[in-house]
Amino acid sequence: QEPLVESGGGLVQAGGSLRLSCAASGRTFGTYTMGWFRQAPGKEREFVAAIGEGGGKTEYGDSMKGRFTISRDNAKNTVYLQVTNLKPEDTAVYYCAATALNYLWDYAGGYDYWGQGTQVTVSS
Repeated sequence: QEPLVESGGGLVQAGGSLRLSCAASGRTFGTYTMGWFRQAPGKEREFVAAIGEGGGKTEYGDSMKGRFTISRDNAKNTVYLQVTNLKPEDTAVYYCAATALNYLWDYAGGYDYWGQGTQVTVSS
């Protein structure tokens, strides 16, 4: 099992930037595909981005391309999500997720482990 702990959320003004982090425990982090999802109140969980075990492959949700960047540092057991030019509609709880399968799933059911989420609130 790969316990995941997100951090880096908060209240930001529109146009600002954030870098979310997700720290994993265990010695097998480098073998997991990692993903980021978000969920706004009253909405379904939405795919943001995924990154392969080595970091060379990434995938983004259609509406996420351009402002979101996923990366990972396997030496630190951490995956990141950089978000720029934040908009009020980016307000959501952001979750990281992990799967042992070597595939960049874009739906929540493809992931086995989840963090508790970090709140991002963007004010206009």
